[in-house]
Amino acid sequence: MSPMPAEDRETLERLLGETGAGDAKAFRTLYRLTSARLFGVCLRMLRDRSEAEEVLQETYATVWRRAASFDPTLAAPQTWLVTLARNKAIDRLRQRREATLDDASVLEGVVDERPGPSAEAEAQDGYRRLHDCLDALDPKHANSVREAFFSGATYMELAAGLQVPLGTMKSWIRRALIQLRSCLETG
Repeated sequence: MSPMPAEDRETLERLLGETGAGDAKAFRTLYRLTSARLFGVCLRMLRDRSEAEEVLQETYATVWRRAASFDPTLAAPQTWLVTLARNKAIDRLRQRREATLDDASVLEGVVDERPGPSAEAEAQDGYRRLHDCLDALDPKHANSVREAFFSGATYMELAAGLQVPLGTMKSWIRRALIQLRSCLETG
């Protein structure tokens, strides 16, 4: 995600609050300011324009219904909106997969591509090592890395959330990644 100026974040927080109170004009403005980005998220995940448009519509229907539940202390507005869009796109991908599996002729040619027991054990060991290495980091740095890579938060959003300068946040994440790489290579 690209950095978001603090005034834009405040604008989106205000618009979400007004939308939560049933203000259709605020909802239209929120849509105008955020729909291109959310459409990009949907399109990247679904790789089909018409499905991405449908999921975007479903996302904004959810925004209209749930805007009152948005809590700026828990997530940045852009993060909250992107999470809703991603979840809707994931639901759509699951529906696709389930529809494919309902066709018995498709199931006849399905090969179990899951890794074998040794590969699963290796993957679990890798996950455990990554988790241990993350735990070895300074808690603020580890949480920043988790938010950046697992939640898609931007440096700007992370810096604003922790009230540190943008350069500091970038340094934290860079140093944390160097420490993680070193830990994983030696483990």
